[in-house]
Amino acid sequence: MRMLILTGSVLTLAGCAGFGMPTPDPSQAWIDLDARQQDTALQALEVDNKAAVDHRYFEVQPGSHELTVRYQFPVEATNIGPDAEPLWRDCQLNVKFKDFNAGQRYQLQAGNIGFRPWAKLYDQQRNVVGQGTPAGCQRT
Repeated sequence: MRMLILTGSVLTLAGCAGFGMPTPDPSQAWIDLDARQQDTALQALEVDNKAAVDHRYFEVQPGSHELTVRYQFPVEATNIGPDAEPLWRDCQLNVKFKDFNAGQRYQLQAGNIGFRPWAKLYDQQRNVVGQGTPAGCQRT
């Protein structure tokens, strides 16, 4: 019985994960956000220095734009010292791309190598079309 309740709860949560996501506007470009590593968070902050409408994705007019994201991640003890606790980092990254196309879906992925965050922007064919540049980090 417990397994049935647990399975039902997991399925319910999985179904709610995409709840409330709007339908992409075909006259704009849609950018999904994907944190590549477990226990991390990736949020949309700004488009062209203006606050993002929703922290879960970007939707932009065709053309050139600069996206700013917030990426939070733990730096594991193996990257700090033998007896250290994981250190949480809160970073911003900027990604510029000059050729967003209407009706196209893009994916912005973020991860880290030790203390250094990275971000890559992919088009629908999984080609890298942009890379993030760090815009500052702090401890959380």
